[in-house]
Amino acid sequence: MSEHGERYVFVTGGVVSGLGKGITAASLGTLLKARGFKVSLQKCDPYLNVDPGTMSPFQHGEVFVTEDGAETDLDLGHYERFTDEALTRTSNITTGSVYDAVIRRERRGDFLGATVQVIPHITNEIKDRIRQAATSSNADVVIVEIGGTVGDIESLPFLEAIRQMRNEEGRDRVAFVHVTLVPYLGVAGELKTKTTQHSVNELRRIGIEPDVLVLRSDRPLGVDVREKIALYGGIPIEAVISAEDAADIYMVPLMMESEGLDRVVGNRLGLDLSGPLELDDWRELVDRLLTASGSVKIALVGKYVQLHDAYMSVYEALKHAGLAHGVNVEIDWVDADAEDLSDRVRAADGVLVPGGFGGRGVEGKIEATRIAREEGVPYLGICLGMQVAIIEYARNVCGMDGANSTEFDLETPFPVIDLLPEQRQIEERGGTMRLGADPVSLLPGSLVRDLYGDVDSIQERHRHRYEVNPVLRPKIEEMGLVSCGRSPDGRLVECIELPGHPFFVASQYHPEFKSRPTRPQPLFRAFIGAAVARAGAAGHGGGDSATTATA
Repeated sequence: MSEHGERYVFVTGGVVSGLGKGITAASLGTLLKARGFKVSLQKCDPYLNVDPGTMSPFQHGEVFVTEDGAETDLDLGHYERFTDEALTRTSNITTGSVYDAVIRRERRGDFLGATVQVIPHITNEIKDRIRQAATSSNADVVIVEIGGTVGDIESLPFLEAIRQMRNEEGRDRVAFVHVTLVPYLGVAGELKTKTTQHSVNELRRIGIEPDVLVLRSDRPLGVDVREKIALYGGIPIEAVISAEDAADIYMVPLMMESEGLDRVVGNRLGLDLSGPLELDDWRELVDRLLTASGSVKIALVGKYVQLHDAYMSVYEALKHAGLAHGVNVEIDWVDADAEDLSDRVRAADGVLVPGGFGGRGVEGKIEATRIAREEGVPYLGICLGMQVAIIEYARNVCGMDGANSTEFDLETPFPVIDLLPEQRQIEERGGTMRLGADPVSLLPGSLVRDLYGDVDSIQERHRHRYEVNPVLRPKIEEMGLVSCGRSPDGRLVECIELPGHPFFVASQYHPEFKSRPTRPQPLFRAFIGAAVARAGAAGHGGGDSATTATA
């Protein structure tokens, strides 16, 4: 259908932020893909940063990296996990990138002396990028989430652009889905609809009539509430979708299917819905969620642990791996500067040190790594987590006192982690790291190669500046640490493992970005397998006691 017959679904939100527009968009994408349509998703972020790459995780949460190296909003991670479709840099639009492109064109003289304005120049750029997402993906349906809430000044150019697109594409090719809140007032003992009415009214003032209303609430909506909102919104009652709070985000697609979201949107767009709905894998996933027994405790040692969204993909990848082993994963969010770090690491069934930047908390991460290595606690390091594993091993096994990364100590006598020569002259921070998917050659006979299915090479995503110093690497390898993953030319260390340890693996790349709920990433799956084995040996936890680290 997608030969210039693509359809567009625009998802907006009102009343408050955090209502779950991203999960709603991802769930709709899951359902439409299950009906046989090719789906792509896109996020429009109204901030002036060109991308979130230079933003503090405390401000923005995780930066999700696409295959082609774009630093994007964390909602793209949800999109990929729900639809199992690899997205690209065209899937994230920011106000900053839009204005940057338009101003560059103005400086080149592309507008032939015209006065450059928000309408039409900024809105035209937004529309072009939305259509580019459809063209590049060859999608039947492009689902576009508009960040922020209706009424925000920052979002107005995006809302105006999608208003124009309905007229330009045709009313039968564009659908508007509006997510809003129906709060329950305990004193009054009832759900209140005025919040939704005001939000819909604000949309109408802009010129957008919603086709579907997805109503967030902490309880089911009664028929009377649905009828009242349908009447005010001027839509059929079946287009009023109840989005009751879910125990887990992976339950939402099935909830939305039972509410008929995909059928309402599909009919609005004239899609052929006569084919089968292939949701068996998703139903099995939810069954696993409901039947998981026992738990394993993972100490996640980081510097942004106060905001769990900073490690969203890591959290989800751990959950995927836990479901594969039939256990719940309990995360102990350990601040790398915490005084009780050592006790909490020893009490865990596994230790994970994720990525990060800057020197704060590094010594705590090194200490957590030492305890895991010396005391046989399963360990998984990611990006900086691999670098601190190298530093710890160099200091405590290889006799390199004071070993460090030049990111943290320019005067270290043993710079086991250092900038690559091509990074030394870079002054700008945004978009200048090693980003996106690169091939990784796996060492024959290694554990990691076995975990990936005994293949010669894999593709994994990166986001970092510093690498293992090739001058000092031979000494570290002589002392027993195995470089089991390398760049194809052998120059860069991509993955390490420690033979004889229950599970000690770390990667320079970010495996969490490619984990899927129905297909856990191999390193995470093996890590949780080792944690399950440790928990079983200690007489706590649960799950499949026969699971091993290589399962």
